[in-house]
Amino acid sequence: MTDTVPSLPAPLRVRALWMLTVAIAVLAGGAAASAAPLRTALRRVGEIAVPGQPLRTFDIGDVNAAGIYAFSDRSNHGLDLIDASTGRFLGRAGGFGHDGPKGVVAVGTGTFWASDGDSGTVKVVDVRTRRIIASVLTERGKTTDELTYDPRDHLLAVVAKHDGPPILNLISTRSRKVVGRVTLAAATDGAEQPAYVPATGLLYLSLPVLHHVKAEGAIAVINPRTRRLVRLIHVRQCMPAGLALGPHTDLLVGCSDDAVTAGFPAHSLILDARSGNIVARIVQVGGSDEVYADPRAHRYYLAAVKNPGGPVLGIVDARTRRWIANLPSGPDAHSVAADPRSGKVFVPIAASRNGGPCREGCVAVFAPRGVS
Repeated sequence: MTDTVPSLPAPLRVRALWMLTVAIAVLAGGAAASAAPLRTALRRVGEIAVPGQPLRTFDIGDVNAAGIYAFSDRSNHGLDLIDASTGRFLGRAGGFGHDGPKGVVAVGTGTFWASDGDSGTVKVVDVRTRRIIASVLTERGKTTDELTYDPRDHLLAVVAKHDGPPILNLISTRSRKVVGRVTLAAATDGAEQPAYVPATGLLYLSLPVLHHVKAEGAIAVINPRTRRLVRLIHVRQCMPAGLALGPHTDLLVGCSDDAVTAGFPAHSLILDARSGNIVARIVQVGGSDEVYADPRAHRYYLAAVKNPGGPVLGIVDARTRRWIANLPSGPDAHSVAADPRSGKVFVPIAASRNGGPCREGCVAVFAPRGVS
């Protein structure tokens, strides 16, 4: 069990950032953003302060159907919960190890499940009490990381990695026990963000590197019922990290910051989960870690931390598969989540001496015009 941090009201410090127009967004995208974008109404409206130690390290975020935003605050070893509509800091579920939390996903509106790094466990956090109510061990000696939820089969899929190939563990959210494992033998540099596609009933998982060749990566397709690898969808010079489901069976693939470091062109992909075909290449934004989809706004959001010209929040129209804009984010901004109900987008920013209002670290909030 964990201690509960008292609710600390930290309202959004809304600032009139009229300079963040589309024109500046184009400049922020660097040379790749030279093409004229579609018009966007999204802009940065403020920051949410995070209590405790300065926010230097963090990881994945998610928003549940009740409008609660949760993100992995590794500086304070807890899962931070925020009211997405008001920006109020609700509290922190502590009790994670020194390497956690990492991945997080909502399971219904009552719980978030979060991986606890090198403890090899996944913790279940109760939203109401902000306490850990269960801990599921995947495998000793492994590091748990990214995860997703399959509501049809009531399965949580979580990546576990250490030495050797990564393993996708399947945990029953009813029994809270591991019920299956799939080893990704061809993957030689871990595994990243998974996604579940209801239309196919399959799981998809980013594999950055195959057979030690950085130019060769893949999206693994896994049947959660048979616990078997169905196939690999190969992608080149991408080292895929983020993965998000869009309209129909479209999957946004965030070609990673590691790919940019390796010397590959910054870009992103959209592929058809059924056929495996690449249906769009987006060259205006890349170098992403987490990516996220807002089904109500019909937009993808990319935490493009290594985009040429500096970290940005990339925005892509999910229906037309066209890039919209890049908005400046901040230091180490590799996590992103969106609330479909309010239209707000949340991007944690690392503490920095030159961080302005985010000097101690914060969560930057982006919203449509008319929403603060």
